[in-house]
Amino acid sequence: MTHSLLFVLLQAPGGGGGGTLQLVLLGGMILVFWLFMIRPQAKKAKIAKKFQEDMQKGDKIVTIAGIHGKINKINDDGVTVEMETSPGSYLKIEKSAISLEWTQNLNKAATPPAEKK
Repeated sequence: MTHSLLFVLLQAPGGGGGGTLQLVLLGGMILVFWLFMIRPQAKKAKIAKKFQEDMQKGDKIVTIAGIHGKINKINDDGVTVEMETSPGSYLKIEKSAISLEWTQNLNKAATPPAEKK
């Protein structure tokens, strides 16, 4: 059906179909851009925000700079956390500086593999 629609638009008398065809193609390009660029980024941002809200004391994390540590305290401002990098050594960092991907990989590697029966 799409091919017949394009054929009708191309055959429109008076050259009026060219503007319509350009409009259809522009709409298609916007749709493709939204599907492959905007929608995945929005989904990723939503997952990262949920991850940052659900963090708790004792969670092992990795910052976007590659610093590994454990959450010692979630500060009252709700924006920063106190991270323990080694026993007795603490850093105050923004929640937004915690890498979702690296932290998930760290926690995945820490989980022992399931035994095969």
